[in-house]
Amino acid sequence: MQTHEKLKLVGLRKSFGEHEVCRGIDLTVAEGSMVCLIGASGSGKSTLLRCINLLEPIDSGQILLDGFDIADPEIDPLPLRRRIGMVFQSYNLFPHMTAIENVMLAPRRVHRRSRAELRDEITAMFERFGLKSHIGHYPDQLSGGQQQRVAIIRALAMKPEIMLFDEVTSALDPEMVGEVLDVVRQLKSQRMTMVLATHEMSFAREAADWVCFLDKGVIAEAGPPAQIFGNPKEARTREFLSRIL
Repeated sequence: MQTHEKLKLVGLRKSFGEHEVCRGIDLTVAEGSMVCLIGASGSGKSTLLRCINLLEPIDSGQILLDGFDIADPEIDPLPLRRRIGMVFQSYNLFPHMTAIENVMLAPRRVHRRSRAELRDEITAMFERFGLKSHIGHYPDQLSGGQQQRVAIIRALAMKPEIMLFDEVTSALDPEMVGEVLDVVRQLKSQRMTMVLATHEMSFAREAADWVCFLDKGVIAEAGPPAQIFGNPKEARTREFLSRIL
């Protein structure tokens, strides 16, 4: 069965001053698949996600979305960015707005949809992710795990084609990590195309379709989870995994 290439990175390079953070990254993400990026802090995972979402301009290379190069500097990034949802480590919810108001803000502003039009659709999303009773709560009335789930709903409300997750569990207490990863599992079961930077190795091993080990701005090794975690070919991968597993 042919799988459609939803996202493809070709020779992606990104520097900050003299420091090259992404050093010629090639990566293909099939539609409906989940790719996990693993590696030490500073290996380039977060920068790579920010480049894919056009939050950082790249120095060279291509970012192909459905075969179309979205990294072309002549192209308006805004409509393209709407097709790619991103959830960060910090929840970035507006403290003066309730959970549902936080989620409604972007669809109202960007898609010009009314509150009445959005309410049923967004309420159903809160229900799906176990938050219906918290819909009217302000961020400071929610736990970290609940706030992160609201942040995921906010990204999904824009109906993206791809979701990017940048270490979304790293700011959470251990008991809250599971509830956020359950949301990601649910999205996987619905065949959402996803790229995650994560330190949760057991989750990557169990849930990913493909795992990429980043080291000093390059993908040092990539493969199915069974290979990367069970029989890594590269010495650098083995060394990294031996330190953290």
